[in-house]
Amino acid sequence: MLLQIFKSKIHRATVTEANLNYVGSITIDGALMDAANIYEGERIQIVNNNNGERFETYAIRGEEGSGVICLNGAAARKVEVGDVVILITYALMSHDEAMNHKAVNVFPDENNRLE
Repeated sequence: MLLQIFKSKIHRATVTEANLNYVGSITIDGALMDAANIYEGERIQIVNNNNGERFETYAIRGEEGSGVICLNGAAARKVEVGDVVILITYALMSHDEAMNHKAVNVFPDENNRLE
């Protein structure tokens, strides 16, 4: 049996852009993706602290050090620039893997940069 386990999160990032006229996804600063062990194309859950929305899309790598957190396509309707979001990933693991797994938590500053 495989368990779906919390893999990583970027906690309290600030939305910098919302681009309705894009195919879809979320663009995330590449440095934040690396720190949180998030892969381009990986499924990601977004929790909006400002309005309570929870939704999923996939990650696109943004320019490293840019601080970009941009919701694209229909997801752009679920946020406002300046909203605070939590970006969460999960992984399928066996019981043994899950027992030894250590989730990664990333806490960016107010400009979505690593301190």
